Amino acid sequence: MSTQQGNRFFFNVDWVTILIYIAICAIGFINIYASIFNPDTSTVFNFESNYGKQLIFIFTGLILGFSILLLDAKFFSVFAPIIYGLTIFLLLVVLVVGRKVAGNQAWIPIGSFRLQPSEFAKFGTALLMARYVSSFSPKFRDAKSIFFAGVIIILPLIFIMLQPDTGSALVFLSFMFPLYREGLSGYWLLVFLGMIILFIADFLLPMPLVITFILLIGGFFLYQNRRRRTMVFSIGLATVVAIAYLFVVKLTYTKVLEPHQRTRIEIMLGLKTDPKGAGYNVIQSKIAIGSGQAFGRGFLQGTQTKYGYVPEQSTDFIFSTIGEEWGFIGCTVVIGLYAFLLLRVINLAERQRSTFSRVYGYCVASIIFFHVFINIGMTIGIIPVIGIPLPFISYGGSSLWSFTVLLFIFLKLDSNRMGFI
Repeated sequence: MSTQQGNRFFFNVDWVTILIYIAICAIGFINIYASIFNPDTSTVFNFESNYGKQLIFIFTGLILGFSILLLDAKFFSVFAPIIYGLTIFLLLVVLVVGRKVAGNQAWIPIGSFRLQPSEFAKFGTALLMARYVSSFSPKFRDAKSIFFAGVIIILPLIFIMLQPDTGSALVFLSFMFPLYREGLSGYWLLVFLGMIILFIADFLLPMPLVITFILLIGGFFLYQNRRRRTMVFSIGLATVVAIAYLFVVKLTYTKVLEPHQRTRIEIMLGLKTDPKGAGYNVIQSKIAIGSGQAFGRGFLQGTQTKYGYVPEQSTDFIFSTIGEEWGFIGCTVVIGLYAFLLLRVINLAERQRSTFSRVYGYCVASIIFFHVFINIGMTIGIIPVIGIPLPFISYGGSSLWSFTVLLFIFLKLDSNRMGFI
C-alpha cells in the first residue's frame, strides 16, 4: 500500500465510530465475564469459558474489520449478488445439516464452533438491497421496483422462518426504513403499523368483532371516495387483505410457531401468567435490573447474576447483568453509546455521494436499532422474548462477526465516499 493510500486509510476512516464499536465490545466482554463468574476458575484468559471465547471473537473481529477497510470499496457493490446468494445457500444448508438448539435448527457445526447463517444473511441482504435501490434514480416508487425489493427481503426471511427462528426473521422487517428514506410511500409504514394493531387485536378481541370493525372502516372510506374508481378498488382490496391477514395470523400462531413462542406472546399480551415457566426469564430479568437501582450493586456483586437466576444471561439477557451491576447509570451509558452509534451512522449515511453507500448505511442503522430495541425491550418485559442478541455485547461469534462486517463495510464505503459514485 502506497504512502498516499496509507494516509487516506488512516485519515478518511471514521475513527470515532470505531472507538464506539470497541467500547461497546469491551462492555460486552466485562458483562459476559460477570454473568458466568466463578472465583475458582474465572481467570481472564480462560479460553474454555464463554468470556474467554468472546475475547477471541473480539480480537478476530477486529482483524476482520480492519481487513475489510483494506479492500476496494467497489468490491461490495460488484459482488453484492454473490454475497447475497452465498448467504441464501448457507440458509439452505443449515436446514439440511444444521444442529438444533432450543428448538431452532439455525447452526452449522464446524468443529467446536457453530456458525449461524441467519446472522450473516443480514449484511448480505443489506448489500443487495443497496445495489438494487441505487439502480433507480433519483427515487423508486413504482409497484414493480417495490415488489422486487420485497422479494430480496422476504426470501431470507422465509428460509429463517423454516428453521424456525422467528426472532432473526423479524429483523428483516427493519429494511422497510431504508426503503422509506429512498422514496417508499409513508402509506407502507401505516400498513406496517396497521398489521401490528390487527395482530394484537386478533388475540385480545373476538375475531367477528375485529372483522366488523374492519368492514365499518372500509365502508366509511369507500363512501368518502365512491366517485374515484381507483380508490374504490384500492380500499376494497385493502379491506379484503386486512380480513385475510387475521386468518393468516391465527394459522401462523397455531401451525407455525413453537409452543414456547406462543406462550411468550400470550404472556406479553397478558393472556397468561407463567412465573415458573416461560415467564420466568423475564421476571428474573426485571428483578435483576430493578435491584441495580441508580448506581448498581457493583462489578461481580449482583446476586441475580452471581447465583444464575436469569437463564441465557450471557446471550439474550445480558442487559440484565448491566442493569443489576451497573444500575440506571450503567444502562444509560450503554443505551447512550448505541444512540451515539446510530446517530453517527445516519449522519455518515447522509453525507454519502453514492446512493449505494447511503442505502447501505441506513440498513446498518436499522438493523442495529431493531436488535437493540427488541433485546432491551424483552429483558424489561415490554416485548415478547424472541431471542435476538444485543449487538457487540451478547456472547457469540456469529453475532459479533456479522455485526462487525456489517459496520466495517459501511466504514469502508464512507472512507471512500469522494471516489465511489
